[in-house]
Parts: sequence; C-alpha cells; structure tokens
Amino acid sequence: MSTDLADVGFIGLSSQSKDLILNMNDKGFSVAVYSRNWARAEDFLATEAQGTNIRAITSLSEFVSQLKTPRKIFLKVMVGHAVDHFILQIREYLDPSDILIDLANSNYLDTARRTRELEERGLYFVGCGVGGGLEAARTGPCLSPGGSPYAWPAVQAILQSMAAQVDGRPCCDWIAGGGAGHFVKTMQTGILHSNMQLLAEAYEMLRRVLGLTEDEIAEIFATWNRGLLESALLNLTVDILKFKDDDGEAMVTKIMDRAGTKGAAKWAAVEALEHDVCFPITTQAVFCRYLSWLKEDRVRASRIFGDPPMETFSGDKQAFVNDLEQAVYASQVMLYCQTFGVMAAVPKNQWTFNFQTIAHIWRGCLIAGDILIHIGEAYKRTPQLEALIHHNFFRQAIERAQPGWRRSVSEAVIRGVSVQCLSAALAYLDGYRSAVLPANLVQALDTCAQRGRVA
Repeated sequence: MSTDLADVGFIGLSSQSKDLILNMNDKGFSVAVYSRNWARAEDFLATEAQGTNIRAITSLSEFVSQLKTPRKIFLKVMVGHAVDHFILQIREYLDPSDILIDLANSNYLDTARRTRELEERGLYFVGCGVGGGLEAARTGPCLSPGGSPYAWPAVQAILQSMAAQVDGRPCCDWIAGGGAGHFVKTMQTGILHSNMQLLAEAYEMLRRVLGLTEDEIAEIFATWNRGLLESALLNLTVDILKFKDDDGEAMVTKIMDRAGTKGAAKWAAVEALEHDVCFPITTQAVFCRYLSWLKEDRVRASRIFGDPPMETFSGDKQAFVNDLEQAVYASQVMLYCQTFGVMAAVPKNQWTFNFQTIAHIWRGCLIAGDILIHIGEAYKRTPQLEALIHHNFFRQAIERAQPGWRRSVSEAVIRGVSVQCLSAALAYLDGYRSAVLPANLVQALDTCAQRGRVA
C-alpha cells in the first residue's frame, strides 16, 4: 500500500468541519478532504491548512481511492437528508469493512437505520455526537460514538486523540450499538438548554427583584462559579454579561429576547413523552424558547395586563442571592436525575449504558462542572443506582437547598417573575417525594369521562 494514502477522509467544509480536520492533523493523522466547491477547498488549503498534511479532492471516486483501508470517512454535513444523500453517493465506491462516521448531531433513530442499512451491505457506520461548541472542535470536543461495534477498534485512536482530555482521560468512549451515541448527545443538548434557562431565570430574578446591573450580576455569577455551580457554561455566562457594546452598554441588553431551539433538545423531550418518562425541566426549557418567539403577542399582553408592581426589595440581599444559588443548584440536581432516568428508560432492551463513562465524556463540553464529578462517583459506587436523588451526596444537597429554593420560587411568584424551570424542578421534587398523589381523583375522572357519566 502506498504511504501516500491518507489516514482518514472528511466530507464537509463548514467552519466546525475545518476545525475538526485541523484537530486530526494536529494529532498526526493525514486527512483527505472531499469538496465539490474547489474554490472553498483551495482557500482552506491556502490559509488555515497551509503547511499541513491535509489535501483536497473534488472527485468522489478519486477521494475514496486516496484513503488507506479499511477506509475511515467522516461526514460533517447538515442533519437529515444531506447525510443520506452523501451515504448514497459514496457507498458504491466502498469495500466491505469500510467505515462511515457521521459527526452531525443526527436524530438517533436515523443513525440506527443507517447502521442497519450499511451493515447489510458489509459496511460499518458510526454516529458520533460532538459537543463543546465551535472552539472545542479544534482544541478537543467531547465525543459520544455509537453504531457498528466492529468499527470502534479502527476509529478509537482517532476519536480519542481528538477529544478533550480531562484528568488524563479522553472525553470519548464507545457508548453502544445502533443510534446510542447520538441518543446520548441528544440528552446532553437537553441538559445544556435546561441549564441555559435556569441561568437566565436567575439573571432575571437578580435584575428584576434586586435591580442589579449586568456587571453586578456577572460578579455574583463569578462567585457562584467558584462554588457549587462551577461550570464552563456559567463561566461563559459571566463573559457575556461583562461584554460591552461600543457605547459602553452591556451587549446582552441589546439582544432580542427571542431564542431559537436546536432539534436535539426537542428530540430529548419527545423521547421522554414517547416512553412515558417524567421529564418536565427540559420540556419546560424547550417551551420557554417557544414562548420567547411570541414577541409581538407578549408586548401586546404586557400593555393589557401590565407588569406587576416591583416594590423595592427590603430583605437581606445577600441572603436572597444565597437562596437563589441553592435554587439553581437543586434544580440542576433534579435535571440530571431526570435526564439519567430517561437514559435508563428509553433504551431498555436495546443498550446497557455506563453512566460513569457518560458523566466523564460530558466533562469535555459546556455543561462540564463539579456536579458531573459527583455523578460519576455515584455511578462508580452504585452502577445500578435507581435515581441520583437517592445517592447520599445529592439527597443531602437537596435537603440543604430546599428552604432557599422555596423562598426563591415564592418570591418570583409574588413578584410576577417567570421562573418556569426553577418552579418545574421544585414541583417535580414535591411530586416525587409524595407517597400519595391526587392521581386517584384523576383516575376516577378518567373512568367516568370514558363512560360519559358518574359511576
């Protein structure tokens, strides 16, 4: 075999794709890139990729012929039909045992289907979730690969060398077969969206109840980031709040209060509903984004109903801040409890997840924080842990947080501040800890409603 053949192939030249390609090159792998747009490929070779072992090829057949066997071809294109389109195009040029690796954040059901279809043709498929944001693509993302098990030995060294390294271990390991890797990435995105909403609600409480500026809130968040709530996401939040426009005003105050949503967070909520699993925090976080889209309606409603009168806060401000910190942390605990509960329930009879491994993988992305260390330890000690809330560390954390958590949510309700995820998390706890719920009345009403009369 010619030594000129590339170690891996890569299809896609988005900004994140370029960083992933450069990441592979940095780790000593030669990369052949396929692009139909030669001008874009040529620009890449003349700029970021100049002086590397990266080559670009515009013919698909030649691209495949330039790869070492078994061929390892990474796809980073738009999710959905684009992935199927490229698979259909390239599979005719491949030999048995060649491997396709989808780095798009695809729906795990699509990944499971693609794995089956390609295995029927003697080919292997890996669906690999990629987390950590755009910058991490170059420096080290967290990766959750799943799909054809036979592919893992061939791609393990590549993926684990690309991944973020935490405590001397790569934030990448084999998840399970079929669509397992992309399923885990879906749940990761659900956590990310939920944590974003929890921080946004804390920001709103500090702004509207205490009347603090963005700089003052940033200082509080920076303090939190040295304690219970330490995370990459909170650190990013501090940077955002401090960032100024040219006029010296906080840039965040000039951003439209209408947030988009990625498909994966919605998929996480849908999977929980499809499998009858209680998942209110992430579901509510998705709904909050939908509510934000109703900008014109919200403006009109504010003129009709008005905002609740915001009386000057007369209590202990530091105590309020401390209560709010406890509320956010306790809500995060409930969020992780729910998320791992979904991961335990949805893939039943399909996959056996190692939750300790998943907690470590997630330490390489924006949700990374001390809480994941404690989650990993909990599952290390008790792999079959029924729910995180039953582990001593998290049970005690909830017990300590409850008084401040309840005061925070109560203050928000009285003042008319929307804290939908903080309150959803507390309501879940109150329902979960109730030996008896009013579902008996619901069941009776169900029965009578079906009959059309009182029994």
